[in-house]
Amino acid sequence: MKKRFAIGMDIGGSHITAAIIDINEMKVVEGSVSKVSFNSNLPVKVVMDFWENAIRSLCEKTQVEKLSGIAMAIPGPFDYEDGTCWIKDQNKYDNFYGLNIKDLLRERFDFDQHFPIVFENDAISFGKGEVYKNTQNLSKKVMAITLGTGLGSCFIENGKIVNSGENVPKHGEIWDHPYQNGIAEDSISLRGLLSNYHHLSDIQLKKGIELYHLAIEGDEKAIKSFNKFGEDIAEVVIPWLKSFNADMLVIGGKLANAGDLFLNIFRKKVKDAGIEIELVISSDNETAALLGVATLLYEVNV
Repeated sequence: MKKRFAIGMDIGGSHITAAIIDINEMKVVEGSVSKVSFNSNLPVKVVMDFWENAIRSLCEKTQVEKLSGIAMAIPGPFDYEDGTCWIKDQNKYDNFYGLNIKDLLRERFDFDQHFPIVFENDAISFGKGEVYKNTQNLSKKVMAITLGTGLGSCFIENGKIVNSGENVPKHGEIWDHPYQNGIAEDSISLRGLLSNYHHLSDIQLKKGIELYHLAIEGDEKAIKSFNKFGEDIAEVVIPWLKSFNADMLVIGGKLANAGDLFLNIFRKKVKDAGIEIELVISSDNETAALLGVATLLYEVNV
């Protein structure tokens, strides 16, 4: 069988992670993972320079001469079939609103109209990757959430995405559901976490790592900010865990790395709600998303 390789990309609000994916064996090519941090609100040309450099560097580094496609895990709102970005007022990719990512990539590379460029919601990609990397998970009902600059979610049953029906939210998304005085993502995101601390201390931090260090150093207001974050997550996801009758909850995203600071209060609230569930904190958020979105290229004949 001819070897097929693709670029997998996880598009975040402040970074991209990219790697070469062996499509035949569905695994990340060893040593190919590359992560680049940048401000996604920079002009489109500048952001595309970062993307182009990442792709070209990977191909040169791994000596892949021909790609079988590019698979991108990207947050919504986004037209995943057409490739048009509709992200707006989320402090990320503001300048990409209404632009077609397929067209932008084809302008940068010598891709013809038949070259596969596919997209999937980043939370769905993450959830699929986490499920498929362990075959025992394929028979489970899994809810997955990603915590970062935004709040992502998906629901998976028997290895298939469930995004409609009475037991899950529309499109499987919980980020825009009413919560407190706004929507869920206002509280369950980096801005929500930093807002907690601002409310308690009247200090406006700019980076989550600053708050993290304050908390591990014993700052009581920082600790309370993370506790509130855990409570908010529980309040939002508990109704859907019950409705979907989930067996497993997978938590990923950059903020999951600080789980020691908010998961204890989260577990307590879930237990108090009478829910018994397997809780998994992803140890390789981005690799999971890369593999998950690359599954879209399985059926593509190149």
